[in-house]
Amino acid sequence: MSERKGRSLDVPGITHGNVPIPMGARVGDVIYSSGIMGRDPATNTLPADVAAQAKFAFQNLDSLLHAGGATLDHLVRLTVFIKDDSARAFVNEQWLQRFPDPHDRPARHTLMYDLSSGMLLQLEAVAVIT
Repeated sequence: MSERKGRSLDVPGITHGNVPIPMGARVGDVIYSSGIMGRDPATNTLPADVAAQAKFAFQNLDSLLHAGGATLDHLVRLTVFIKDDSARAFVNEQWLQRFPDPHDRPARHTLMYDLSSGMLLQLEAVAVIT
């Protein structure tokens, strides 16, 4: 694990705009994310299409876990907020790329939510480093 300063975790290239919150926090062996959006970390912009947002959201999840010294193997729960049901297929595509084994997946819950600022989906994660 790389040396961290404090409990806050960030994803290089991604910000919550002018809101002063980190992308996540690690205390002890537990990582909790803030809302992980599908921003492109190269430009810190939100693509207009759900496929790109899903791809970047899961990449940002990977980066956040890495920043906290974890991997997808440590993920115990993922909550997915989607603007409408059409996002499900794109979320599932990213999910299955990362968790192809149906016997080795974290818990997941998907909720319809009125997301703002052009977000079509958002992730929240909990990881336990063992």
